[in-house]
Amino acid sequence: MNMFMSELLFIAVLVLLAVASVCDVRRREIPDWIAVVVFLAAVVAATLGVAGIRFWMVATGGILGLTVGAAMFRFARFGGGDAKLLGAIGTLLGPVGLLFALFWMALAGGVLALIAMVRGQRDYAYGPAIALGYLAYLIWPAGLLQQLMP
Repeated sequence: MNMFMSELLFIAVLVLLAVASVCDVRRREIPDWIAVVVFLAAVVAATLGVAGIRFWMVATGGILGLTVGAAMFRFARFGGGDAKLLGAIGTLLGPVGLLFALFWMALAGGVLALIAMVRGQRDYAYGPAIALGYLAYLIWPAGLLQQLMP
């Protein structure tokens, strides 16, 4: 039962990130409610002991995510919704998981930056990079998708 809840949690967050990506691409804004739901899911998971999430991971991952997000907001034209979403993902993944996800997000963001540059755009929505980075984290190192496939 706990494994099913873990998989359901991570897939539900992936769906929320897909919604955030669509909103970001269309309106260049990520609704705050998405980050709030991800944060609350992490707190509930820690309370129930789902997916190995502990309260210290929620706190330190959230602080790290908000710190990185705030720095990117201040210095790198990162949107406020992106920064809040990064903090929320940090609460879910913890600090170590967030570092892996940030690596994948940076790679996806680099590809998006190249596409924007070729199109002559000065900026682009980063929500899809966040979602793709999270998905890549689920594939490696978390291995969740391998567990879902028979």
